[in-house]
Amino acid sequence: MRLKFHCQNRIGILRDIVAQFADYRVNVARGEVGGDHGNTIYLYVPQLLNAQLATLKPALDAIPGVFGVKRVSLMPSERRHLELDALLSSLSDPVMSIDMQGRIVAANRTAVQMLGVRIDEVPGLSLDRYLEDLNLPDLIRRNNSRINGLRIKLKGDTYLADIAPLHSEKNDVASLAGAVMTLHRADRIGARIYQVQRQELRGFEAIFQSSPRLEALIHEARRMAPLDAPLLIVGETGTGKELVARACHLASPRGQAPFMVLNCAGLPESMAETELFGYAPGAFEGARPEGKLGLLELTEGGTIFLDEVGEMSPRLQTKLLRFLQDGGFRRVGSDEETYLDVRVICATQQNLPQLCAEGLFRPDLYHRLNVLSLQVPPLRECLDGIEELAAYFLDRAARQIGCPLPGLSPAALEKLAHYDWPGNVRQLENVLFQAVSLCEEKVIQPVHLRLPQSEGAPELAGIPLEGSLSDILGDVEKRILSTLYRQHPSSRQLGKRLGVSHTTIANKLKRYGIGAQDD
Repeated sequence: MRLKFHCQNRIGILRDIVAQFADYRVNVARGEVGGDHGNTIYLYVPQLLNAQLATLKPALDAIPGVFGVKRVSLMPSERRHLELDALLSSLSDPVMSIDMQGRIVAANRTAVQMLGVRIDEVPGLSLDRYLEDLNLPDLIRRNNSRINGLRIKLKGDTYLADIAPLHSEKNDVASLAGAVMTLHRADRIGARIYQVQRQELRGFEAIFQSSPRLEALIHEARRMAPLDAPLLIVGETGTGKELVARACHLASPRGQAPFMVLNCAGLPESMAETELFGYAPGAFEGARPEGKLGLLELTEGGTIFLDEVGEMSPRLQTKLLRFLQDGGFRRVGSDEETYLDVRVICATQQNLPQLCAEGLFRPDLYHRLNVLSLQVPPLRECLDGIEELAAYFLDRAARQIGCPLPGLSPAALEKLAHYDWPGNVRQLENVLFQAVSLCEEKVIQPVHLRLPQSEGAPELAGIPLEGSLSDILGDVEKRILSTLYRQHPSSRQLGKRLGVSHTTIANKLKRYGIGAQDD
């Protein structure tokens, strides 16, 4: 029988209570003190009968400071133990409590199954017989702090261990009482990260298709998404290349597996290599002693998206080519081969064939990446759908800011439709978000649209900037001559207008195939 005493917190009250059971010659097996102010006493009296309690209760109630006595089903420690067991049993990861001799004190059901023993064999079991080349108590003493992601091998499987030290008093080495260790299967970490991120991932339905060019792009992407081959996405900055890549992943048979992203631009070569391929324990000075998993390993069975692949260093290009060829690679500082099943999607805003011609990108890697390809059009080529796209961004901005949805005046729409949009869709979204935040009326006017001054030269809009300076200047020159020739339809008139000889103008008109040249 378990009893709960609501009582005064005074010296000697526990002695007075227990004395009543001693006088009645009933043994008290265990006791606990609880309550917010130590004003509750629990006693476990296993041999006490209901009739005996009825006889003892008047004497217990008469003890000074005792306010009430009643039966309870569990002692506080028993309740905590049961709750902890239920909590640990609900965890899918193995969890073990160990002492400072490396022996297991307690473990959840998953850990017991992993160790392959009966649950009654767990207490006192030494981890030394399972761990390879790892003195866990010594590691806990040396760190004396939480350890995350320690790479260990246990019964032939690789795990990442999170180890939380347990202290009896102060947080010093002398008070270390053991640790709680949680194990995560290394080959499932990427899937867990992906599930956390998944609510942010969106498919083709999230890509606005107000323009025929965008509709054609999505149609092509839907056909390529299920194909298990490398995909190269080309487009200017801000066109939504990553959105297309995510949509292709979600529409593929790998859609439930991880989708990881690495931006190759701006990362030093060594950092990009360790991020992508990981490194072995002690690979270099300052490295984590347990090593590090790379994004490729975290993406096992899924898709890796390499943004700005044209910025990749020659060394990284070589390792990526090897992975694309046979699915194998070596972590930094390791001689062990790792083989994975990962689909590679890349994106770039650069002209990769030109980089290959200049010796800045490996042609064999380019052909490996270019098995499937998509060209994302810039916004200036999709302006026929800008009204619907602007309405979509206005609605999203108003929801984010928490204000009424403003309209878009015809003059403001005209301003948007005649802008070149060097930052593409991302720039349009940012401009409209700012416009909603600035607008105090119900309608957005041109004054609310803060655009760079490049919009003042619509005659030059749409000139491609690829190629050398001479190529770009040739396009500009052709555009100028074509425009002015309609107003000055002869080489002499045009030469006079531009202040150059008519012979020079005649040669240029002939070169560009403009009009009928005269002497």
